[in-house]
Order: sequence, then C-alpha cells, then structure tokens
Amino acid sequence: MAKRNRGKSLKKLPSKGRGTCPVCGRTRIKLLYPYRKEGNQMLNVCKNCRDK
Repeated sequence: MAKRNRGKSLKKLPSKGRGTCPVCGRTRIKLLYPYRKEGNQMLNVCKNCRDK
C-alpha cells in the first residue's frame, strides 16, 4: 500500500529540510536531528552526526 504522506512535513521546512551540517560540513544534506552543542544551544544536524 502506498504511503501518501511521506515527506509532507519536509516540504514545509525552508529548503525542504536541507542545508549544510554545522558539525561535519557536508552540503545539501537533510538536517533533521536535534543536537545539543556546548551550553544549551540546539542545532539540527545530519543523520551521521546525530550520535557524535
């Protein structure tokens, strides 16, 4: 059965959730995962950097 709502929330984000990862520096990658940096600053990072 098809999933009609796949990616619907991504299309509402600016640039469809893509950008440059602040940790590894990759470009045009999906930034969907929250990451707590020094202090209480929250950043969105890529899938590879979420556990670092």
